[in-house]
Amino acid sequence: MIDGHIHIEYGDYTLEWIQKFVDKAVEMELDEIRLLEHNYMFKEFAPMYDTVCASSDFVNDWFQRKAGKKNYSEYLELIEKVREREYPVKIKFGLEVCFFKDSVDLVTELTKDKGFDFLLGSIHFVDNFAFDHTAQLWEGIDVDKTYKTFFEDSIELARSKVFDGLGHPDSIKLFGHRPSYDLTDYYERLALALSDSNMYADQNSGTQRRCPDTSPLGMDKELIKALKRHNVKIITSSDAHHPEDVGYKIRELEEKYIVYQGGFLRNYGIKYNASCGN
Repeated sequence: MIDGHIHIEYGDYTLEWIQKFVDKAVEMELDEIRLLEHNYMFKEFAPMYDTVCASSDFVNDWFQRKAGKKNYSEYLELIEKVREREYPVKIKFGLEVCFFKDSVDLVTELTKDKGFDFLLGSIHFVDNFAFDHTAQLWEGIDVDKTYKTFFEDSIELARSKVFDGLGHPDSIKLFGHRPSYDLTDYYERLALALSDSNMYADQNSGTQRRCPDTSPLGMDKELIKALKRHNVKIITSSDAHHPEDVGYKIRELEEKYIVYQGGFLRNYGIKYNASCGN
């Protein structure tokens, strides 16, 4: 059992803080946790956000409140300290990186040879639209166009070959908005791009934790089917930002969205019934 997406931003870079995440992982009977930070927590990545900040007072205010609050060198030092110790669960460290087409080279430069176990690329902005911040920002937004750009950018992210995984691949549905057209073609293209780049997909419970009334648990089942057709690895994750959220609905993700091998649920031995819906 893996929780592959856990943020540690609300504590100091100490072994005591990491232990809180480990303790919760043990309680939740997890085998592995993957700890990370948002890249914007470090001032080195600030130039990536110039355009989105300039285009929106809301985003600029958010960025001034949240960004650049951590020290990149101290984060890297913490990683080495943790690796020197033994823990009852496997721990990996990485970054969750906002994908901007014109910032790929900067990301590569800032992460090369830093010792990360993984880089998780995520779409958090569609053009300059911060689609996953608040529901109110969707007022007046062209949903069809936004979905199109979201998936086109996701495919480009996968094709960049900079990242190891794609974070919350269809989080755009967070606030309940849906396009008027079928997404099958985008699912197929995205799955193919992830497969070609040997990337995994982040089966994430965080969107439902944030918006239980509008966001279903995890990825759309048709997207999961496309990922399986192209042999894309799927890793369960909570998107926790606090120790108490580690492992949130990880078991439910395994059970509800069937990650099957040979017709059986992995880890559960339950027969897969193709007629079952969500």
